[in-house]
Amino acid sequence: MINQIYIENEIKDHPRVQSILKKFKRKNPIFIDKYASVFNKKNQNFRIQKKYPSLILSQKKTSYVLKTPADFGIGNSHNFYFSHMYNCLYDCEYCFLQGMYSSADYVLFVNFEDFEEEIKEKISFLKNDKVTFFSGYDCDSLAFEKVSGFVKYFLPIFKKFPNADIELRTKSTQVDPLFSMEPISNCVVAFSLMPTEIAKKVDHKAPSIEKRINTISELASMGWKIGLRFDPLIHGENWKILYSNLFENVFKKIDKKVIHSITLGPLRFPKNMFKKIISMNPKSKLLSDTLVLRGNKISYSNGIEQEMQSFCTGLLKDYSPETLFFSCKGNF
Repeated sequence: MINQIYIENEIKDHPRVQSILKKFKRKNPIFIDKYASVFNKKNQNFRIQKKYPSLILSQKKTSYVLKTPADFGIGNSHNFYFSHMYNCLYDCEYCFLQGMYSSADYVLFVNFEDFEEEIKEKISFLKNDKVTFFSGYDCDSLAFEKVSGFVKYFLPIFKKFPNADIELRTKSTQVDPLFSMEPISNCVVAFSLMPTEIAKKVDHKAPSIEKRINTISELASMGWKIGLRFDPLIHGENWKILYSNLFENVFKKIDKKVIHSITLGPLRFPKNMFKKIISMNPKSKLLSDTLVLRGNKISYSNGIEQEMQSFCTGLLKDYSPETLFFSCKGNF
């Protein structure tokens, strides 16, 4: 439920803004000069705002497309990410966004055309190489689709450039736009997954693992390329049994031929970011148990991290070739 809608004066007549407002007819928008005047206010309470978030419609002015870290990728030589939105509809305990932003409000940048122009520039410059563009870093790529129209706008663009892949990272089952179009060979629909028993405790407001797997199965049957994202790996009681069951359930329902890539990543936070997150979630068992300081990062001990990575990789080899495995350790 959206509490309030804010609109930057400069874009109040933008067609995309007008289209979005039609979906919230009972809301009287408040007009502002810059989104930061609302989003970056001091003394905001992230936890309260998470219950009653507002929507801020804005336009991004710079840095539409950014490079990912050197060790972040799923097989291509060049990797970029872009964020059409800040913040997520879900409320996962381990989400770094609660430590990055002071506000839980949603910022939606409506000037898709400017993102498009810079994406095309990157593709043109790297026309002889394969390149991946990651969406869903600062938000969920699909969860807000009914409002944003992000997927409907960008997938037809990428269809024209076979040397450029786009990854849609999501936990959402709101995939109607994908059901209504032919699969695009250079689009990877990547779902974040963890054992059901763990997700019930930490993936607040997100669709259940069962629903996610069923959605993956439907998309796979249509021919969409699927990314399986087992990151972060979450440690806990009986974790080996839980991950064994998860992998069995996933691969039992998905045609292996459509799996594009599989990633595994550790649970890690920059030290200062973690302090902010734990202050807002002091009762979180996930954040208070087992995690230790390693350099300037908060994570599991090296022993636990290595054991989980090794065990899960070993299990996955029974279902998929190791050439599809990638480790996600990059920090943006």
